[in-house]
Amino acid sequence: MSRPVESAIRAPVITSLCAAAASALLLAATAAAASQSPVGTWYTQDRSAKVRIAPCGQKLCGQIVWARDRAGGSAAAARDAANPDPALRSRPIIGLQIIRDFTPAGPGKWGGGKIYDPNSGRTYASKMSLSAQGVLKVEGCVSVICQAQTWTQAD
Repeated sequence: MSRPVESAIRAPVITSLCAAAASALLLAATAAAASQSPVGTWYTQDRSAKVRIAPCGQKLCGQIVWARDRAGGSAAAARDAANPDPALRSRPIIGLQIIRDFTPAGPGKWGGGKIYDPNSGRTYASKMSLSAQGVLKVEGCVSVICQAQTWTQAD
């Protein structure tokens, strides 16, 4: 006679354990997904600048948040002097959006973006990929020819 009572007690315990295991798996999956995101602050390849990548709407964008002092002048005073639009040449480099319009293109990959090079004043089609080691490969492309930089986490 005690078997129906044991079953009645055991069923909620098993259900609770299954719910706890499912929650733990969900948390682990969420953490893994978060680790596969370029959102954060990154050093450029030569460590001359930091770029903060963050969501902007449904896409990812990035702006320069720090730059190494340039020879003979302050990075804070640096301007977007190479911009092809004369009206934009007085924009400060700090705060300048250089990455825009990136969308997910697969696990650890983002594409469809644009990257602006303030040294040349040119904008390129771009894609990014994040390695398991936490290194961000940022590519700027003209037609089918791409040039890549490796960015490392700054935060």
